[in-house]
Amino acid sequence: MPGSAGGLLVRGVMAAEAGRVREGLALIREACAADPADAEAHAQLGRWLSRLHHTGESVDAAQRALALLPASAATLDTIGVVFSRAGLHAQAADCFARAVALDPERAGLHFNHAAALKFLGRFAEAEAAYEACVRCDPRFWRAHSALAATRRQTPERNHLERLERLLATGPLGPDAELHLRHALAKELEDLGRDDEAFAHLLAGNARKRAATGYRFERDQGLFEAVMRLFPEALPAPAQAELTGDESARAPIFVVGMPRTGTTLVERMLSSHSQVATAGESQNFGVLLKRACQTPSPQVLDEATLAQSLRVDLRALGRDYVERTRPAGPSQPRFVDKMPLNFFYLGHIARALPAASIVVLRRHPLDTGLSNFRQLFATGFSYYDYARDLRDIGRYCAQFDRLVAHWQALLPGRVHEVRYEALVADQRGETAKLLAHCRLPWEEACLKFDRNESAVATASAVQVRQPLYASSVGRWRRYRTHLQPLIDELRAAGVPLGD
Repeated sequence: MPGSAGGLLVRGVMAAEAGRVREGLALIREACAADPADAEAHAQLGRWLSRLHHTGESVDAAQRALALLPASAATLDTIGVVFSRAGLHAQAADCFARAVALDPERAGLHFNHAAALKFLGRFAEAEAAYEACVRCDPRFWRAHSALAATRRQTPERNHLERLERLLATGPLGPDAELHLRHALAKELEDLGRDDEAFAHLLAGNARKRAATGYRFERDQGLFEAVMRLFPEALPAPAQAELTGDESARAPIFVVGMPRTGTTLVERMLSSHSQVATAGESQNFGVLLKRACQTPSPQVLDEATLAQSLRVDLRALGRDYVERTRPAGPSQPRFVDKMPLNFFYLGHIARALPAASIVVLRRHPLDTGLSNFRQLFATGFSYYDYARDLRDIGRYCAQFDRLVAHWQALLPGRVHEVRYEALVADQRGETAKLLAHCRLPWEEACLKFDRNESAVATASAVQVRQPLYASSVGRWRRYRTHLQPLIDELRAAGVPLGD
């Protein structure tokens, strides 16, 4: 490598990994300039631009790296991760496949390849790639939980023996135990062994909750801070904002508690000829955090909320659209289905007056059970409440209060979709949804299961199927185990209708 390009790249990556990302990026850019033919330098530039949510620039850097025909599995893996973060899962899958071919003994490459295949709906190939991962490293714990979720397990084809053997090896860290127990719970539930399944959920979630030191008061503080921030009704958008070019290109936000149908509604909307999908983007919260310049490491916290109305929200809205609009698709609208954006609806209404807002609702006991059953990313602290039934009940009650608050403050701007109503009357509810989003009727929205775009959420398997009703009332299967959740919801006055 000519000159000091190699040294610049090493120093840049070290600075970025130490948290000095902007300093690191400057050095990595110098390395790219010093040796434009170094694929790894361009791949690292894409990697760190992606971390800063500069999606377009990160993809450009990754494409430059790929055009240099890298022969390193690690470089191809980095390029694949950049593509994946940008929602370009087909390109990511191709990079990961090439990386696996170069280094077939590295478990992490197989895992990334499997995840991309799963997002693309190529489930049989994904299952094979997850199996390759655990053959390389049986203690690659995330692969076991992902594998269990790839298909419905049967008495003839399951992984119970292997999972139970691994669980007994000990000692296991809380994350390892969490992944194994969630995998066991999924497979046991598939086999109709519900009591055994729930016992694993209780044990794995309890240990992880203890390890994180989570206390519900942290989340309660966020709910209360948001409601204090917006005490009065916000002005309705001007008619010109709802009819001009801004309206024709306005984003659609789909929010709600996790596991309530947000991905389903996103797939329905992105089946429309005028709508692309940005997936679960964290961009709005990240950009608000950056504008507030609060020192805490959390994107969403009370200190950031306290500063947030001093920000030029209209400028932030323009920046958000520029950074979030999917690259490539020509559709004028796009949908962002980050569930936690329900905290930001007041900010969104000010930043993007023409934006459409959709809130998903589901029976609170089905919501609570689904959150408890879901293995959320272990490093994403905003879903820590989901590891305890009482905490879930408290969180659901606060969510109900906040949605009622937004309905009062944003009259006519927040459209609620009830999952059970959607299942019962797909056509009627879809018509209401499209009307709220100012979109003309298209039959394709009823055939969301034919939507070929990637799905990078926990619902990747479910939304590849036509709408089904088997998840409605699932909580009744576990009623004897859900008393702590039921008690909390009743104490908060949440109607259960049971």
